[in-house]
Amino acid sequence: MAAGTREDPWTLKTPPGSSEYQAFRDETLDPPALVVQVGKTELRYHLRCIEDLHDMLNRHGDWMPLGNADEQKAAADGTVEAWARSADNPVGGWYGLKKGLRGRFANYVPPVLEQLALADVEHNPRGNRMRAR
Repeated sequence: MAAGTREDPWTLKTPPGSSEYQAFRDETLDPPALVVQVGKTELRYHLRCIEDLHDMLNRHGDWMPLGNADEQKAAADGTVEAWARSADNPVGGWYGLKKGLRGRFANYVPPVLEQLALADVEHNPRGNRMRAR
């Protein structure tokens, strides 16, 4: 297994398995970030999203729909994507750090939790869900 660092990133696939990307932790950034590299596009999420999402899923206690959506589109209520934008989450809003690229949390962060054996993620063409391990 890769170390999940800039030098040794995780190579992951989106939940439907349609796209491959790399992700790694970078604690030197301000704020520390989970960096996702999709082709030439770099997305960043608060690094604490890994622990916060795992905690939320544990409290939820069951499968939760991912609800992947771009920043410009509304996220469906009751989904991981909606939680990642909610004023009620631990960061009080978006986990995404780059304006214009703050969405797609539910596309790129759940496979990281799966890689770390913190969650189970479905891999269907559409309508995927996740739950804490």
